[in-house]
Amino acid sequence: MRIGISCHSTAGGSGILATELGIALAKRGHAVHFVTTEPLFRLRGFYENIFCHTVNLVPYPLFRHLPFTLALSTKMFEVAMEHDIELWHVHYAIPYAACAVIAREMMPKDQRFHIVTTLHGTDITLVGIDPSYFHLTKFAMERSCTVTAVSNWLANETQQAFELSKPIHTIYNFVNLDRFNVPVANRENLAKPDEKIVMHISNFRPVKRVTDVVRTFKKILERVNARLIMVGDGPERISATGVARQLGITDKIAYLGNSETVESILPLADLVFQPSEHESFGLVPLEAMLSGVPVLGTASGGICEVVDHGVTGYLCEVGDTDAMARCALDILLDEQKARAMGAKGRARAHELFAEDKIVDQYEQLYRDCLTRRHESE
Repeated sequence: MRIGISCHSTAGGSGILATELGIALAKRGHAVHFVTTEPLFRLRGFYENIFCHTVNLVPYPLFRHLPFTLALSTKMFEVAMEHDIELWHVHYAIPYAACAVIAREMMPKDQRFHIVTTLHGTDITLVGIDPSYFHLTKFAMERSCTVTAVSNWLANETQQAFELSKPIHTIYNFVNLDRFNVPVANRENLAKPDEKIVMHISNFRPVKRVTDVVRTFKKILERVNARLIMVGDGPERISATGVARQLGITDKIAYLGNSETVESILPLADLVFQPSEHESFGLVPLEAMLSGVPVLGTASGGICEVVDHGVTGYLCEVGDTDAMARCALDILLDEQKARAMGAKGRARAHELFAEDKIVDQYEQLYRDCLTRRHESE
């Protein structure tokens, strides 16, 4: 197949999933054309059958904000025409599905590609339901050939909000098992030998509740000698450092910034802590489970479909830092329980979220779309 993919190119679950999916499809012999605004965060090195196209933004004095969505639509059209793209897989309804609809409408009718739209969360729960974007979001999904969501929770939320005329298929995120067969970093670079490592990884947006990470970690320190490793960057980084300063624990926290190789540091954690307002799926918890690390998260959203509460980690109510601290200590103070949870988490990741299992589902979805196209011609 000749497949186009458009997604966010920065560090985040949707861009990581889209990139890994493209790599997996290319390995299976499909021609994959990425069209993005900048080079992809997770795409490193050369891959056969992968082609990358970036959008050119032309500054113009009358534009207060460059209309990148129009440039993106144009680039998608150009790539589709030049390479005879059969199917375009967009990740995020806004702006990518809307751009794909525009690009397709520009093409001759007998060359128009199918659109598969995958919803990842905030494109629905935050942006999509805003009155400024609601009708465009619904229009883009209705004009897509197929809509998928990364969890049953997100599929249900979307259907309740938009009442689409078509079903939403759940296809979970996945992990590239081979990517985690890499050398692990030296633990002494992150913490002292007698310190437990609590790790948080995110893009530090408000929904990630990074100040809850810091406040809970303060309670953990009352019982355990530990170090908090914060991986990532974003708007709430300043808030996190401010709360740490108020609590007097800045010397127990390290900020690593964005990392392209989290697989080399995740196995060093004794606990991965993700207290988000909600997660549409929870890629970091899944990667932690694959690394054999217990997860502490919130019982909100799709993460409940990833983490098995009490078996591979714990899920607490949003904002309940006391309960989070108790669950964290239950893991950190019991090495045998921590090892058991880690082992069960790794087994769950392999059983439910392995790459081949999920890519098979996408591949079949593509074939079904193309079959419907040929039958309608």
